Amino acid sequence: MRDCLFCKMVSGKIQPQLVRTTEECIAFRDIHPQAPTHILIVPRRHIATLNELTAADGPLLGKMLLLAREIAADEGIAESGYRVLMNCNAGGGQTVFHIHLHLLGGRQMTWPPG
Repeated sequence: MRDCLFCKMVSGKIQPQLVRTTEECIAFRDIHPQAPTHILIVPRRHIATLNELTAADGPLLGKMLLLAREIAADEGIAESGYRVLMNCNAGGGQTVFHIHLHLLGGRQMTWPPG
């Protein structure tokens, strides 16, 4: 997608503060962090919303979650705890329409989240 912010990051046209890259995903620090650790995990393939996922995307989602677990350990937040979430569509809080997983930690998370 030409106008997709995350696709521009995946292609290298925009340089985020990368934390990790894999064959399937990039992970980078959020520019508006909501916690001391706030990292976005973005698949390289453009999928606009969770509503567009198919059963064939299951392995990709699994890899995204495993990457979140690895990064949480590397960031030193695995033992104290962290939150992983995805938003879907504007009413669910999605602002960039390219699926992505938020990894948040480094402080006590509250419930409900907002």
